[in-house]
Amino acid sequence: MSNVETRQVERDSLLLMAQVRVEGGETDYRVKVRNLSAGGMMAEGEAPVSRGSVVSVELRNIGWVDGSVAWKQGDRFGIAFVDEIDPKQARTPVSTGAPDLSAPRFTRPPLRQPKAPVRLRNI
Repeated sequence: MSNVETRQVERDSLLLMAQVRVEGGETDYRVKVRNLSAGGMMAEGEAPVSRGSVVSVELRNIGWVDGSVAWKQGDRFGIAFVDEIDPKQARTPVSTGAPDLSAPRFTRPPLRQPKAPVRLRNI
């Protein structure tokens, strides 16, 4: 696909965290995933990457995905995956029974449900 054709690919805008490992390195870098599609993603973080760097990304519910850096601008960069993924899987909540405390609070369900309706008092 040419660059013009790939700009039309459907992307999911979201905010989740991922780990990026640069080829040849042993350190994982925590990045924010800004958008995700079957063929790639946009990440934001302090990973030491440049255009053409070979990387692996650990995505929630998907695991490690190989790719290469397609572009970099400031602390944001695009990764083109070697193999396509199902981006909807990354949105699916992790069902371990314990709450996912790495997710932002506003995206998590309440820790407990009130037993009786809460009455507010007039002031």
